[in-house]
Amino acid sequence: MIKESEYHEETILQNFEPITLEEMDAVKLMNRTDTKFVLNRAFFNQILPKLAESYRVLEIANRRLSSYRTLYYDTEGFQLFMDHHNEKGDRYKIRIRNYVESKLYFLEIKRKFKGRTDKKRTKVKDFELELTNESIKYINKVIGDEVKVVPKLWNSFERITLVNTKEVERLTLDLNLTFEWKDKKKAFDHIVVAELKQENVNRKSLFYTLMKENGIRPNSISKYCVGGITLNPGLKANNFKDKILLIDKLK
Repeated sequence: MIKESEYHEETILQNFEPITLEEMDAVKLMNRTDTKFVLNRAFFNQILPKLAESYRVLEIANRRLSSYRTLYYDTEGFQLFMDHHNEKGDRYKIRIRNYVESKLYFLEIKRKFKGRTDKKRTKVKDFELELTNESIKYINKVIGDEVKVVPKLWNSFERITLVNTKEVERLTLDLNLTFEWKDKKKAFDHIVVAELKQENVNRKSLFYTLMKENGIRPNSISKYCVGGITLNPGLKANNFKDKILLIDKLK
């Protein structure tokens, strides 16, 4: 078993061929299928070297582990959270995300509809604790209705982005997840949230095959929802209990 002090993703990633942001344009996959997995981080360090066979790694500013900071928005009564909890077939996630190395901020709206993910985004100058009129108009235009949202949760993590060399497929691997709101903070350093982004589900891809061989099943986990129930114990969470139990079990 690998101890936490021995995590060495940066070193392993040096064995991967790099890919630039410009080269990644061919695999944006803004409309796609997403398959998520939650892994123990020590186990992840054991399988990461195998992925070099089929994937290139995104490199920005000489770094292969990219930093992200996100501010999530919801209605005062957490309606977007509840839509996810109640497994509504047509639901949204609203956030401003800072791509730290690229020094970019985007207002992003993700729609989950009939099993597919559609992401729209527009550049903004910074995080907005109070949304500008332009941002409000953009949100309402994308959603097709007026919705009043306010900041609800901060999230930060580091991401490895891998691009399949043969298939139209991206794999994101999120580490060092931290959630914050006001005086509350919670970190999940022992897990990796993996998200396989494909045009259509392909269970023959290397990563999917590795998950199956090791008995790891897809798990539709939402970082926003995990952070929401972790820092807001009063939120309804019946349908997310298995996610929290899994995260605890992976310790």
